[in-house]
Amino acid sequence: MARLTPPPSVEALHEASENRAMFDRIAHRYDLMNRVLTLGLNNAWRRRTVAALGLPPGSLVVDLGCGTGDLCDAAQGAGLRCVGIDVAAGMLAHSHTSAPLVRADILHLPFADGAADGAVCGFALRNVADIAACFHEAARVIRPSGRVGFIEVAEPANPLLRGAHHLYFRRVVPVVGGLLSDRDAYRYLPASISWLPSPSELLGMLRDAGFSDVERRSLGAGAVQLLTGTRT
Repeated sequence: MARLTPPPSVEALHEASENRAMFDRIAHRYDLMNRVLTLGLNNAWRRRTVAALGLPPGSLVVDLGCGTGDLCDAAQGAGLRCVGIDVAAGMLAHSHTSAPLVRADILHLPFADGAADGAVCGFALRNVADIAACFHEAARVIRPSGRVGFIEVAEPANPLLRGAHHLYFRRVVPVVGGLLSDRDAYRYLPASISWLPSPSELLGMLRDAGFSDVERRSLGAGAVQLLTGTRT
């Protein structure tokens, strides 16, 4: 009998190169899985993120970790100009947006200081090696009074909802991911929530990076959080 190779650990998959390879591997089913696992709510949450910026039409927004371009589409649908940034070539290759896309590290953005009016990020923070550095880099490329919107998973505060959320994320998501895409990746993605700092820490990081009026809003019965701020 052939020896079975154990699946990579969550810790190993969090390494940058393994992380890129994982997203390249699941890119072809990424949009389908987002729709299935969020019960079709993912695009509504992205539109909410764009609306929370409050930027006028024509403003330039950078989508950090744009993936296949859903958030770029939401920004363009609101009349904003958008440039998507992602390090995973496979995700960019499977993009469906008409927005210009650039393969780059969101910790080292290819933009001049103050070049953009705002930035958004959709469910990518927990895959960033240094979230504080990500916030600082976003602040660097955004003009004064520009806006940011980071949408990410969260854990509900209500104990009953948190228990149901934990069961769904840790048990159901990997099974569905294994059937429709890649089981190892969809074991990692729910588990990666453990790398996220607490809500208060995230808000503190935004303030330290140079944002004021920072705010956290709960969506999806507390399973999703939207962080916003204004560049000082």
